[in-house]
Amino acid sequence: MVNVKELRKGLKITRKEKSQLILEGLVTMGMIGLLYYAVFIILSRMVLAFPEIIRSLWIFGDAIISIQSNQVISITPFFGFILFIIAVIAIHWRLKRRYRQMQLHHIISELHYIAEGHYEHRIATDFSSDMKKVVESIHVLVDSTVQAMEEERRIEQSKDELITNVSHDIRTPLTSIIGYLGLIEQGSYKDEEELLKYTHTAYKKAKQMKVLVEDLFEYTRVRQTTTPLTLSEFDMVQLLEQLAADFEFESKKKNMQIEVNSKQDVIMMEADTEKVVRVFNNLISNALNYGDDGLQVSIEVEQVRNEVIISVNNDGTPIPPQSLNQLFDRFYRVEESRSQETGGTGLGLAIAQSIVELHGGYIYAKSDDNLTQFILHFPLHPSQQNTQIVSRESKLEDKFKNKRQIMNNEK
Repeated sequence: MVNVKELRKGLKITRKEKSQLILEGLVTMGMIGLLYYAVFIILSRMVLAFPEIIRSLWIFGDAIISIQSNQVISITPFFGFILFIIAVIAIHWRLKRRYRQMQLHHIISELHYIAEGHYEHRIATDFSSDMKKVVESIHVLVDSTVQAMEEERRIEQSKDELITNVSHDIRTPLTSIIGYLGLIEQGSYKDEEELLKYTHTAYKKAKQMKVLVEDLFEYTRVRQTTTPLTLSEFDMVQLLEQLAADFEFESKKKNMQIEVNSKQDVIMMEADTEKVVRVFNNLISNALNYGDDGLQVSIEVEQVRNEVIISVNNDGTPIPPQSLNQLFDRFYRVEESRSQETGGTGLGLAIAQSIVELHGGYIYAKSDDNLTQFILHFPLHPSQQNTQIVSRESKLEDKFKNKRQIMNNEK
């Protein structure tokens, strides 16, 4: 068995293997010598038995052997050199073949060592070109296996976090509902006014649970790779102006104003309008919730070549830089408390990002002391870009996170 500790220092043949190579060379030399001797004897016998026939058939004449008095006298130097070259080639081929077998045995031992759980270990690559390609292919296979294992662990961890967060957000209002309904069932209230207060609180908590369940359902639905898009053509400018009008009552309660600014009067594009409306509902709600009373929420929209760029801006409290790249993680909230009264379910931005990615676009956030911006890039015609619906855990995740990081660094 090859010593793996020695192998980790580099694939070098051991003393035992060197001895085997030397023995292999000697045995090969002996076999070639015996072969040459046997041929020489047979040829000598043939010359003695059939001298005239051999002379008439001999093409090279004295260039190879000298025949005198019907006997084989000697091998010429030229022919001896040829035989020597043949012997050297044969010995080299045998030793090389044996050496490659030893290398292969080392590689198999290294693979067994890696398979035992040492996935960070790599096989030395100081081989010939063919064997080096085999080792490099093994490294690629090991790397892909490790990545798949890490991805599986991350998915499992993500599922555990999802269950934990959902359990927490459902348990809190559910505890309040059970508590107040328990007080009502026990008759632990002074008058009808207090009874109505209990029922109203239980009703509010039930609505919170309903919103969470709906957001969770929407989040899991838009994250699935088979989610279909119902594409239709519409005017993005008109859609945003209609959404601003829908939020007019809510914005007036906070003494705020929603303004839509566009460099083009009409921007026709294709998208799933129901899902797009959900994106901007989430973003405008966030802008109103976190913007300062008496100030403004603005929506900037423009068409740049084959995409539409939309920026939803508010002048509220800046988002800390360390939080920008986590905003779109599910259940993440900038505020430390997980209060649903101020922070919602924590799924709104994750849903928004998933919908944007379903359309082949991307979204990122920028924030400074003056303005917080959520910037979206939508393709004009997602169906023409062979849009593949992929989850953020796959290829799009790295792409869009890198883009968000670049945009944040440009501030």
